[in-house]
Amino acid sequence: MIAARRLLVAGFALAFGLSQVQAQESASQPAAAPLPLNELRTFAEVFERIRGSYVEPVDDATLLENAIRGMLEGLDPHSAYLTPEDYTGLQDSTEGQFGGLGIEVGQEDGFLKVVSPIDDTPAAEAGIEAGDLIIKIDDQPVKGMSLMDAVDSMRGEPGSEVRLTLVRGEGRPFEVTLTRAIIKVKSVKTEELEPGYAYLRVTQFQINTGDEVRAAINRLNANGQLKGLVLDLRNNPGGVLQAAVEVVDSFVDSGLIVYTKGRLSNAEMRFNATSANPSGSVPLVVLINGGSASASEIVAGALQDLGRGVIMGTDSFGKGSVQTVLPLNNDRALKLTTALYYTPSGRSIQAQGIVPDIRVERGHLTVDEGEVGFREADLAGHINNASGNERPTGSEPKPERSLLDDDYQLTQALSLLKGLNIATRARSAD
Repeated sequence: MIAARRLLVAGFALAFGLSQVQAQESASQPAAAPLPLNELRTFAEVFERIRGSYVEPVDDATLLENAIRGMLEGLDPHSAYLTPEDYTGLQDSTEGQFGGLGIEVGQEDGFLKVVSPIDDTPAAEAGIEAGDLIIKIDDQPVKGMSLMDAVDSMRGEPGSEVRLTLVRGEGRPFEVTLTRAIIKVKSVKTEELEPGYAYLRVTQFQINTGDEVRAAINRLNANGQLKGLVLDLRNNPGGVLQAAVEVVDSFVDSGLIVYTKGRLSNAEMRFNATSANPSGSVPLVVLINGGSASASEIVAGALQDLGRGVIMGTDSFGKGSVQTVLPLNNDRALKLTTALYYTPSGRSIQAQGIVPDIRVERGHLTVDEGEVGFREADLAGHINNASGNERPTGSEPKPERSLLDDDYQLTQALSLLKGLNIATRARSAD
């Protein structure tokens, strides 16, 4: 039977932000090296010793499954053995709806490290942040657990609760109680920042994300008045490789977007732009941070190399590997790292990340509401304005709060877009 393969560019996720694109089973395999007979004899001996001497009986199937898990966990943090439940959860996440907490996790020093919380999920609403370490799950220490076991322990029925103990930076441990839910991820969100300037956020790369981004750009620029666009990839843990390619294709006319290299012949793939660019030459700023991983880094790296946008924020996560899902019998599967991806200029960002063109740390804006104003219109006996319109202190309506009020990086991105427009107009006038 020819098995379907799925290429992944996201780390293992809880609730679970992995997605995939179809690929064909390779007919060519590298020549197999002779089996290491001494090691196989040692394996058989260990197997028999455990069967005969362990304090409690362990059935053969459990021992063999644990051995398989050990083989995968000894490779890299993203290769894993998927049980039927794991495999089903991964397939469900491709459609953008799945059960859990909405948090992307990896493993670091035996603990779970938060790669990114997903927008509008229990994890994000509880204030969990990229970089947090999960050290306990329902008072059970994570140290010593496999990644798969730790993830499984955080799963459960929607509506049930789970208590996580986390450490943030150099701070003290703190607890967060979350209610598991059916996660429905809206991949693309848009908002007008100011007339002519728009905000487009991609929370996760799903199968339809490319189409949604293209439709959003066409909607935002329906009258041709779009002066600038902020593409927000912060805390986006990745997802479908093809979706990342399609998003880049929405901003460029030509050129290589990304390529992959691995041991198998079909692991070497190249993706090029198709010249179907609905954004034209609208100035673009791309926001990234430490929670921008995998497919997000493909997009940011391509737009940076192709000179299509200015990358702003902080260094991205640095996951530049591709996982292939290999279905096995009994509804199980392997998630195996099979390739690395490279940006158009040939950069591998594995364990490096995308470095922004303009570094802007996270911050919050505060408005000084205690400022006392005093104007000409406040003076007794002032000369009236001929138009009859006067503006004494306090006469202006307070503006409604917007995304810009609490997001320093976004505010800086908007300021940069305005500056780019001024520079463009100045060049056109020369």
